Amino acid sequence: MAGNTITTPPELSCVPSRAARELGLKRGEFDLAVHLGRIRTVPDEGGGGRRVARTEIDRLRSAEGFPESLAESVRTVGTTDGAALMEVTCARFTRLARLGLVVPVRFYLNRYRAVVWLFLAEELRQFATDKNHTSLLNGRTPEGLRDQLREGLDLRPRNWRGRHLGFLLRETDGPWERAGALSALLDPVQVAEIVKDPYERAHLNRFRPDLPAHGAPGSPSAHLAERIMTATDPDEISWLRADLAQALDEARRRRPAPRPTSESAGAPLSPSEHSPSLSEHSPEPVPEPERSRGMLSWLRRRNA
Repeated sequence: MAGNTITTPPELSCVPSRAARELGLKRGEFDLAVHLGRIRTVPDEGGGGRRVARTEIDRLRSAEGFPESLAESVRTVGTTDGAALMEVTCARFTRLARLGLVVPVRFYLNRYRAVVWLFLAEELRQFATDKNHTSLLNGRTPEGLRDQLREGLDLRPRNWRGRHLGFLLRETDGPWERAGALSALLDPVQVAEIVKDPYERAHLNRFRPDLPAHGAPGSPSAHLAERIMTATDPDEISWLRADLAQALDEARRRRPAPRPTSESAGAPLSPSEHSPSLSEHSPEPVPEPERSRGMLSWLRRRNA
């Protein structure tokens, strides 16, 4: 969010890799801490990505229990360790996750291309110690929930998408950035139906964040991950489309998408500021030279 953005000189901040080392975190743990809002970042005025202010590093290092407390706040566990932490069976833990009662924070694909969901250990402990959840942890799953599970309910992908969208929106600074974050979870066909103008669509793509990579581009793993990261439920698609349309309306009012000089009276735009038309890529057809037809006649006479 724009309210979390702080402008600070580069000499008073450092790049994420250095910040992670100073905070005693692995790079993946650091990125998760940023996504969760545990570590605040600032924009790099030189356009080199986001940085961490020295004052933010000092704040975290002076916190009670550092560095163990910071590392523990971003520790993730899979199904087996999560079940052990909550003192339930793996089957019960999986049911709780499929029902959306515990929400994954990450996922990856193992060597067999099976999806491995990861959960925050801190959140699982909180769920397990809540007395309102005692029956879910120890008792029989209510009939209504069992029916949903038998019908194939699995809210883990959707809940991951919702959580990841929150991560993306936290770092947006304006309506185009917000629209880009929302479009990242929609199929391109859905986006094209909402953003019909090709120049707006090209401008929007500049703000569309990259989703986590899983496998080489075009590989079966990448295709599977793409399905997980793309909204599929009709109601989920509906509210994403509605939010995207609203963000676009605000973006158009505040800063319309740039267009080629032929369609505007302003100063010429650089190539990166607009999406070229097809005519800019495809040269005019060149008439066949007369000598080509003469060559064909000569070959016919030679082969007669």
